Amino acid sequence: MAKPDSTRVLLVATTTGYQIRSFGEAADKLGVRLVFASDRCDQLEDPWWDEAIPVRFHDEPRSVDAVVSACGGAPPRGIVAVGDRPAVLAARLARAFGLPGHPPEAAATSRNKLATRRALQAAGLPTPRFVSMPVEGDAHGLAGGVQYPAVIKPLALSGSRGVVRVDTAAEFIDAFDRLRRLLQARDVRMERDQTHGQALVEDFIPGTEYAIEALLDHGTLQWLALFDKPDPLDGPFFEETIYCTPSAAPPEQQQRLVAAVAAASAAIGLHHGPVHAECRISGDTIYVLEVAARPIGGLCSRALRFRRGPKASGGSDAVVSLEEVLLRHALGEDVSSYVRERAASGVMMIPIPRRGVYRRVDGVDEAKLVAGVEDVRITAKPDATLVPLPEGKSYLGFIFARADKAGAVDRALRGAHARLRFVIDREVPVAI
Repeated sequence: MAKPDSTRVLLVATTTGYQIRSFGEAADKLGVRLVFASDRCDQLEDPWWDEAIPVRFHDEPRSVDAVVSACGGAPPRGIVAVGDRPAVLAARLARAFGLPGHPPEAAATSRNKLATRRALQAAGLPTPRFVSMPVEGDAHGLAGGVQYPAVIKPLALSGSRGVVRVDTAAEFIDAFDRLRRLLQARDVRMERDQTHGQALVEDFIPGTEYAIEALLDHGTLQWLALFDKPDPLDGPFFEETIYCTPSAAPPEQQQRLVAAVAAASAAIGLHHGPVHAECRISGDTIYVLEVAARPIGGLCSRALRFRRGPKASGGSDAVVSLEEVLLRHALGEDVSSYVRERAASGVMMIPIPRRGVYRRVDGVDEAKLVAGVEDVRITAKPDATLVPLPEGKSYLGFIFARADKAGAVDRALRGAHARLRFVIDREVPVAI
């Protein structure tokens, strides 16, 4: 293998990844050149003018060969992935280039809910009772063997898509049929993922949910941020709305959460790179629901800012983004001195209130005037059909806030959201 190009980092992402621009801004600041690998059409001549390498996430061997060939005699210095499927390909590319990263097998386990449950169970970590079922099975026959309340999940969709709580056999039958239809949708079938033939059914775990953003450095976990999720996530659907940090949980409980994520990461086999974990505390027990081998998704990373902490010697006290920290880590730098800023911060992922054709959002300027609000970003496209959970896979946009205390952040996010007025028309059936 040729000597790596010290100025290049490979970014593996989907064409729709929100974070690509944020990584681009961080790369410009660091004087780093990003090389993109994404799932775009390989028959068009560079449609995004970014010289990206076309890959297919369902065909990892050919995609690895394509990227290695395209890099030629100048392999990248590091690799970063945005999204669950890109994370698996990025892990295989790191192995092909001889770069530090998550083992491919562990990255694949992390995006498969059933494989994750089995790994955590084998390690003796707290895990809800679970069973897998074929989505083509008889829902009526399966419903009698389920202990309620339960949660039905697809194995490899993200963002709570397809996840439904069921309290009775009748609800199970309805939700199972609904999940089957979702997994037969065109955009899901295009992934050509065999895991979409199975569903996970597990006990519903009541409790408070948290998200942890962290980095693994050769197996050692560096805690970057712990988010509270102040809205209850009890079902029937599990749409995440508000993330606030720092957490209001007692310090001892925060340390237990971080330790649980470290143990779960080790059980899955994750080793080097970003991780984003979701946990629930039920009574005294911490359940790690998932540990993704990638950073926080969407535009949510904009809620995080970092400074070099007291362990750093010299250097600037400037605020840096999560993407800059991740790029520095990918380049082999020691980023253990970076700590989250003192101010509280948060993000609201604006939920889709109902299905229909999106026209516009009124009141954005009013929302931006709410004390503590830093920005309101509407990402939905006019005339697009909005689909709420459990079938939907996106949000209307994002609200960002920052204040002295997390409570003020929470109030700012809710206050801004209350000023937004959504214009969504009903879908008009098309005559055939």
